[in-house]
Amino acid sequence: MRSIQALLVTILFSTLFCAPLFAKTQYLDKIEVVVNQDVILNSDVQRMLKDIQVRYLKMQKTLPSKDILHEQIIDKLINDRLQLQVAERMGLRLDDVQIDQTIRQILKKEGKSIVQYQQELAQKGESYQAFVDTIRNELTINEVRQVQVRQRINISEQEVKLMVERLNKNNKKNTQFHFIHILLKTDNPNSSAEKLKVKQQALKIIQRLQKGEDASNLARQFSLGPKALDGGDWGWRTIDEIPSLFVDMFDELKTKKGDIIGPFKTRLGLSIIQIVDKKGFENITTLEVNARHILIKSNIILSDNKAQSLLNTYRNEILEGKKTFSEIARAHSQDPGSAVKGGNLGWADPNLYVPEFRDKANTLAVGEISKPFHTMHGWHILEILGKRKSDSTQKATQQKAYSILYKQRFPAEAYAWMNEIRQEAYIKIITPQHSKVLDNAKKITE
Repeated sequence: MRSIQALLVTILFSTLFCAPLFAKTQYLDKIEVVVNQDVILNSDVQRMLKDIQVRYLKMQKTLPSKDILHEQIIDKLINDRLQLQVAERMGLRLDDVQIDQTIRQILKKEGKSIVQYQQELAQKGESYQAFVDTIRNELTINEVRQVQVRQRINISEQEVKLMVERLNKNNKKNTQFHFIHILLKTDNPNSSAEKLKVKQQALKIIQRLQKGEDASNLARQFSLGPKALDGGDWGWRTIDEIPSLFVDMFDELKTKKGDIIGPFKTRLGLSIIQIVDKKGFENITTLEVNARHILIKSNIILSDNKAQSLLNTYRNEILEGKKTFSEIARAHSQDPGSAVKGGNLGWADPNLYVPEFRDKANTLAVGEISKPFHTMHGWHILEILGKRKSDSTQKATQQKAYSILYKQRFPAEAYAWMNEIRQEAYIKIITPQHSKVLDNAKKITE
């Protein structure tokens, strides 16, 4: 029921909405890359290239060189195809209701309706269905990555305990850093000459930073890191949200705006970091809810309409006093963890739930039973048993500690997983100038 907090909608908004991704049908196309049984076409490359060019123009940012940009695009397209292939083998397919909800959230941020956006695309001769397919692919990639990487991350009780002690010691300090990361790598890590060459390149980049050159522009030109296409920009991060690969390079008290850190080695390569800005922390009061729910999942036999109708029947029986919420949850709810407890989820921060469930938990009054609503898990009715404000319970602190450890380890494990599936795959790059992509597999997760 609970999900790892993510900024997927925000990510989709920034990467997909800045410019249309969909070109008119091209009847003459060329295969750029073979990825197992799949192919990447020149039109795929050109579509992403067009989006990036328009995006960077809008942001008034400098693009990297043509060769580097094409290498980054090819690399991302290969990674995307491989992850979609993993999802297909798993039988992972998101339902249309979830896709529709995500699209509505994206368009709501832009102040547009689906009809308005369809009309905009039609005027440009572009496909709304292509937009839907892109959203579906991005959501699927995110979901399969979460599932696969989650299995690789093992966090012990002792590690959680130590992190809890650290959080308590820091008195909930929430110092944040905005920084740019530049990653340099060698084609041959065992070559002393190549390592020296990369180190010299790093020192030259630092000199340029010291002279006032823009770190984002340098990242676009030289970085092979996970955020190269975004100018190496990791945005605002607390110490506990910075990837474990270079978190030790930051000091909450000493690190300050404008600092240049590096070059320093990690297992990914040679890194340089520039601190764009730094800001303090706030004390945040947590609103917790005590809730219970009944979950019904649609399937081939039970349609969405029937699942919704069934929950309406259950809700009416509860409101009319024919049966209790607990009785129906025990008998019919398809959430095994809470069904045995009469649907009770206990006290929790609503932000730990998926967005639709979170919003219902926040807006329902105590004692109110919601009408049926849909999330990625299925159809629900929800009752709020109580609400309270809390600075921090021990359970909430432990959950935060676990989340911190998970977020720190996720980038490195996602990178390792991506490299593994690339090594196991058949990848043939048709265009010779892009052949380096096979040696420079880059992480696309944050």
